[in-house]
Amino acid sequence: MRKHFSAYIEKIAERDDIVFITGDLGYNALENLALKMGCRFINAGVAEQNMIGIAAGMASQGYQVICYSIAPFVVYRCLEQVRNDVCFHNMPVYIVGNGGGYGYGIMGASHHAIEDLAVLSGLPNMHCYVPAFIEDMNECLDEMFSARSPAYFRLGLGKNMPTYLSLKDYGAASVVNIQAELTIIAQSPVANNLVSALKDNPVMDKTEVFVLNKMPLQTLPAAVKASIARTKNVLTIEEHIAIGGLGSAVSLLANELSLPINKFISLHAEGYPGGLYGSQGYHQQLSGLDEGNISRIINSYFNLS
Repeated sequence: MRKHFSAYIEKIAERDDIVFITGDLGYNALENLALKMGCRFINAGVAEQNMIGIAAGMASQGYQVICYSIAPFVVYRCLEQVRNDVCFHNMPVYIVGNGGGYGYGIMGASHHAIEDLAVLSGLPNMHCYVPAFIEDMNECLDEMFSARSPAYFRLGLGKNMPTYLSLKDYGAASVVNIQAELTIIAQSPVANNLVSALKDNPVMDKTEVFVLNKMPLQTLPAAVKASIARTKNVLTIEEHIAIGGLGSAVSLLANELSLPINKFISLHAEGYPGGLYGSQGYHQQLSGLDEGNISRIINSYFNLS
């Protein structure tokens, strides 16, 4: 997904109001941008707080500024600058965090971002984009640059969207299935594990799938609301902690709408239950976000082992 992101920025880089600032990262991925953008491509070094301050200052003069780094570095280290310099002044500064969730695997908690959406989505004027697929990544970027508001863009190992999903203004969805007995709502590239879990699964035709790519979730999309009302069974899947994430937002909004739910399961990042670090797949498995466990949870709704 990082290379597709770089290609997208390269296409719009001819606009002289676009500035790209990196926190000394992006080698073998951003050289094309440095070549094309010239002095509008800035390496701020390992100084993330300063990078956000520079970006806010440039944004105040009419520029749209992209700040790029590893997700935890550009979220947690400079939260005060994001809050005070960018969000309170509603500046078009776009924070791009690569390797969201457990993306940086064995490098450990310092390089993971599993609380980033909870941290940022409550800030004033902030919009968080969490694409799951290459196709909806482009849709998110189009919206982000059009809105010209503070934004966080979470990059991960996204793949192409499966053919049974279609793009929506909230992400992606399967076709309406009035016979469905389970509503599945996913977010971020971990949705690809869901895609694998549903492949050749005999209960797939009893489900409706939605992939939501924006936070905070202010309202339930009408299609999601209608699906929950029909199935009365919900499964949410996200590579983020439960607090402040997709599952808690869906639960709250469904409750406010008085939607009757028989069974609600939230699969989410569980942190580090074993106290060890490993690959992204290892951490997903510990949290039950792997293909095998997702399949088992889906089958449990239908009393299948």
